[in-house]
Amino acid sequence: MFFSIIIPLYNRPQEIDELLHTLTKQTYLQFEVLVIEDGSINGAEEIVKSYSDRLDIRYFYKENEGQGFTRNYGFARAKGDYFVVFDSDCLIPEHYLEIVKDYLFEHQLDAYGGPDGAHKSFTPIQKAISYAMTSPFTTGGIRGNKKHIGQFHPRSFNMGISREVWEKTGGFILTRLGEDIEFSIRVQSLGFKIGLVPGAIVYHKRRTSFTQFYRQLHFFGRARINIYKHFPAELKIVHFFPACFTIFLLLSLILNLLKQPLAAFCNTMLALFVLLIFFHSMAMNRSVKVAFLSILASLVQLVAYGMGFMQDLWKRIILKR
Repeated sequence: MFFSIIIPLYNRPQEIDELLHTLTKQTYLQFEVLVIEDGSINGAEEIVKSYSDRLDIRYFYKENEGQGFTRNYGFARAKGDYFVVFDSDCLIPEHYLEIVKDYLFEHQLDAYGGPDGAHKSFTPIQKAISYAMTSPFTTGGIRGNKKHIGQFHPRSFNMGISREVWEKTGGFILTRLGEDIEFSIRVQSLGFKIGLVPGAIVYHKRRTSFTQFYRQLHFFGRARINIYKHFPAELKIVHFFPACFTIFLLLSLILNLLKQPLAAFCNTMLALFVLLIFFHSMAMNRSVKVAFLSILASLVQLVAYGMGFMQDLWKRIILKR
């Protein structure tokens, strides 16, 4: 099996350098790498070319269109039997392709996704954000855990598709705002077999500050409404949880300011949730600092997603703008 690794890139030369370095360590060598610069001002052409003696690698530059259409650009130029998509802010373990190859030969998936985790080199904030994005208490485990709520949809930071999937679907029809989930739903609707490859983990660096993390998750909340516009049946009860949690926080604040008796109940429920996050993160990360930061990361994750979700629910669904 020959893999084509597709990496969209936008103004992140240092990240692509780190990612490509991890690809030079792969134990399975039947692969090529396509780096597609999506209209970047701070380009990485020289960095990519510096790996030409260690990787079968090609570099492309195109006008900015967003990550979805940039992946399509790579698919159209790929030589592989199977296309693998990574975000540029990922680090890839050395056995990744070997694990995927073995799993696909055994299970014959048309498309797959893998989990993401926190590398030992990550900062405490990055580890806390990674926890918030993978915890069953914040996302329901839908981003790559073996036990998750609802149908598993591969995400574009760690996704693979067969050449046949590309040829039958034409790739992404959205370039932003939940483009990977829309694509996964459409792949499944055409009868292709999709699954999680549990061992195909990548280390996803994500954001380096809570401000950046808030902006990203606010965007994700809006994206869920965008997906609903294409697939109404895919809006599940679980997707309302961050919005409900955000309303609960605002209600608790008002009740406390007004010194209402119900405030004590709200405070108790919030304290239990915070303790749950702390001890679960502590068990996962073995760090008191990361556990404390995980509380903040989880609150940011839920509120940002909830606010973005409610914003576009109001504008696009209720007001129909």
